[in-house]
Amino acid sequence: MVNGNHSLVNPLKLILGYSLGPKPRVSESLVISPVKLKADLYRLADIAPFFLVASIEVGNTTTKCILTATNMKDGHTWLVNKKVKMTRDIRKPRSNERIFGTTLSGVSLTRESIAELVRDTLVEAHEEVNLDIRTDLDFAVRSTGVVAGFSSPHEVGEFIKALADGCLLAGIPPKKMVPAMSIDHLPAKFRSHSLLGKIMFSGAVGGVLPPLGSTGVEIVANEMEGELSTAGIKEGAKWAGVDFRNPVFSMDFGTTLKGRITNDEIPYAKTIGNLCGYAGAIPDAIIKGTGLVDKRFGAALDLFNNSKEPMVWLLKSNAIKNYAQAINSLISIEIVPEDRDRYGSVPVSPAAAKNIGVTLIGCDVGVNGSLMPKLTDIGAEIYSKHGLKILFATLDLVSALMVGRLVKLGIDNRLISEKTSIGLTGRAAITGCKPYLILRAIEKLGIYKEPGSYVVFVDDGLARGAAVMARCMNSMGVPGNPIGGIRGGGCVLGKRIEYHKRSKGGIRPESTSTDGMS
Repeated sequence: MVNGNHSLVNPLKLILGYSLGPKPRVSESLVISPVKLKADLYRLADIAPFFLVASIEVGNTTTKCILTATNMKDGHTWLVNKKVKMTRDIRKPRSNERIFGTTLSGVSLTRESIAELVRDTLVEAHEEVNLDIRTDLDFAVRSTGVVAGFSSPHEVGEFIKALADGCLLAGIPPKKMVPAMSIDHLPAKFRSHSLLGKIMFSGAVGGVLPPLGSTGVEIVANEMEGELSTAGIKEGAKWAGVDFRNPVFSMDFGTTLKGRITNDEIPYAKTIGNLCGYAGAIPDAIIKGTGLVDKRFGAALDLFNNSKEPMVWLLKSNAIKNYAQAINSLISIEIVPEDRDRYGSVPVSPAAAKNIGVTLIGCDVGVNGSLMPKLTDIGAEIYSKHGLKILFATLDLVSALMVGRLVKLGIDNRLISEKTSIGLTGRAAITGCKPYLILRAIEKLGIYKEPGSYVVFVDDGLARGAAVMARCMNSMGVPGNPIGGIRGGGCVLGKRIEYHKRSKGGIRPESTSTDGMS
């Protein structure tokens, strides 16, 4: 039975908390004018070099191209433009095309249709801010959460090829999608900010090694998305004043749940936990009960306006709590059982994870979503009796209870401690009243004296992580503002250079990276 923790949502405390209580630390992307990214041809000013990265992600619900620019003097990453489309609006397969997979909601996908969606999203994102995709863009990183529901390596391979096809169709040169082989292959303006030759990229991103002895994909299908989200939260936390360096517990509440738990080893931390299963798919199922969205492809995003209305708690707090409890009683949050090869629709291998010391934590509704229709029924009841505002308040509390259960499970299994920073990103964790409720849920667990300094909420975590990965792949960074290393510690660049020297001498490290610089 789920612990209700009714003190979590005392209506008076909730309302007073907005004005008097501790505020969640939320990092939102600050926008930079594209004009500032242009080179000063006449050298009239000391222009900081900006590393422009396009993150193109095809997800189960949305397809995004987010352009970010990192100031290579101070390491801060700015938002240049964001183009968001609903993945369900991808064109229908043509008669001569082969359907090789679907999204979680059943949207059919072909290699050609994905490539065209990626191309159009990339081109529009650049044109809207008058940037040339061939000359202004420095790097592109492709990712997808859709493969979390795929069933074979062949399907995953087709999707990855489709993403690459789309980038090429948009005019991105292949060299801007792979690591530079030497410093001479980098643009001249970035060479002084790279240590290619001393530190070569071979896997670690954001100061964290992937699951050792594997690519991670055979452990959980969306491991790469968890990797990017973790790195993105590390970067975004700087804007919120939180030192989100190892050890960390990252949670991405997109349509699917992804994230990592890391330890505090240096110069590279190890991945000791991975998340999988459902996240935003849960509110999507509930919102379908309103009848206001498509029964098959509808999403909470269709109706959400991000308004924060704590006063509804004074009027309907008991109803909100009771409905949230009913929903959470249908949600399983647990260590993934060893007999499962799919959890929350995500392909997993608990045996492979156990062999390399990684704990899989999953979130499911029944068995691979078998109880989702019951969530839709509860959504219908909430909407018919209380309306949309109460429904969204309930969704906020559901997310907070889920996070509380995930953190408690990590504590109980000694995966996280009072040294661990917690970071959240994704629509089902950072919108509405969720940050405040989540902070309260974590505070109630009693592991932190000052939870506000250990918990951070970051928008666009995956896209930010793509910008970090792009710099890591090219051994670029800012030693004075590190992402790598441990909380409260200094830059570990020197240790990594020594680590790399030892590997050249015949002592092979598991991986090397450069994120201690960035």
